Amino acid sequence: MRARIVFLLKNRGAYIPFHHQFLLAQVIKGITLKGGNPEFASFNIYNFSGLKGQTKPSRKGLHYYSSRVTLVVSSLNKDFIDYLLYHLFQLPSIEVGGLVLVPEKVEVESLEEVAAAEKFICISPMVLVAPKILDESSKEFINPEKDEFSDLVYDATLQRMEACTLFDSEKLSTFNEFQIVPDKAYLEKLELANKKFSRIYPLYDQDVKFEVRGYTFPFEFYAAPEVKNFVFLNGIGALTHKGFGMIDIANQDPNVRATPYQVPGLEHFSADPNPGNQ
Repeated sequence: MRARIVFLLKNRGAYIPFHHQFLLAQVIKGITLKGGNPEFASFNIYNFSGLKGQTKPSRKGLHYYSSRVTLVVSSLNKDFIDYLLYHLFQLPSIEVGGLVLVPEKVEVESLEEVAAAEKFICISPMVLVAPKILDESSKEFINPEKDEFSDLVYDATLQRMEACTLFDSEKLSTFNEFQIVPDKAYLEKLELANKKFSRIYPLYDQDVKFEVRGYTFPFEFYAAPEVKNFVFLNGIGALTHKGFGMIDIANQDPNVRATPYQVPGLEHFSADPNPGNQ
């Protein structure tokens, strides 16, 4: 299930860091723990985007000026998404950096076109390997046009597919077609403009700060339909539960795939209709 959560922004003009996945990860983890269900206390087969809205950059970070912002949260485990949504909507508001957000509504995205799609974009950075203490390898640059890049993404993705226990070893062994082909023209265009498609990003695990290299670029993706559906729901590569590796279909407005969703148990929910109230 891939859910689009729409929030009312209570303090337009407030800002958060350019990369704020670690802040969202803390919020999501806090909500799942607050819910009290031990089944989801350590659950990590899910993915989420950054906050989407009308923004303006400054030296401080991204200032949000739209009355609403959107967060996409996704997992193959619908029960987990419903659990997260239910407990999120019990809160009067949440704070992400300097933003005060009031949950308003939820939409769900259709997955019908994913298996047939070949071109995708990154809507959060793709990470190849998880970091380790006193090990800098997670920050090393790997050329996306090299086979090593696809191999590392494949290894990280297959490890998560194995961990979800939906595929036995025999089925996993059939998923040997896996190739990431970056948009070469896009990479060359960025290089000519002296812009980057790869950066170092912070993340926290058990209160320890790590840094990893993430990649953001459009690409062609060749894999079995089951693999495409898995990564579309759960992210591609490593650290997807930290907000990395969320992808979308290229050249398509995700709004066309979205329909209203009624969260179980929240049939009578009503958000604050006045997002400007403080």
